[in-house]
Amino acid sequence: MIQPTDSKTMIDEITYNGQVLAMILPAEFRQPGIHFFTPDSFSQQLAYMRHPEGKTIKPHVHKQVRREVFYTQEVLLIRRGKLRVDFYTDEQEYLESRILKAGDVILLIKGGHGFEVLEELEMIEVKQGPYVGDNDKTRFSGIDADQVKLIQ
Repeated sequence: MIQPTDSKTMIDEITYNGQVLAMILPAEFRQPGIHFFTPDSFSQQLAYMRHPEGKTIKPHVHKQVRREVFYTQEVLLIRRGKLRVDFYTDEQEYLESRILKAGDVILLIKGGHGFEVLEELEMIEVKQGPYVGDNDKTRFSGIDADQVKLIQ
């Protein structure tokens, strides 16, 4: 049903029916160079960059490029604390849960998700804007604590 990616990459993909619901980049990831983890078809791109001291990146401006976005994808960066992420299908069926800690990054791509703060939390969220409140999402009842299927 849901399987993590090859452990050598250290990137954890949460998938359901062949579709990637989320990608987790753990705080421990430390590979040199630039690593893009997402295909061009995603409206949010997730990359990790590690460069040696003295490396320069040429100044640049970004060109105006029209993009069409149909679903909001969001990135969460956990600065402090612990967060449980519950994953759901588009049909609001619960799948499994993961725990994120300080330094972890998650890209939420598809399906539903809910959260429970396990330790006082500071996180950064990045997603397409503008945020349109209740017109941006459909809320539904989540699982009870005794239904959590925690995947480590």
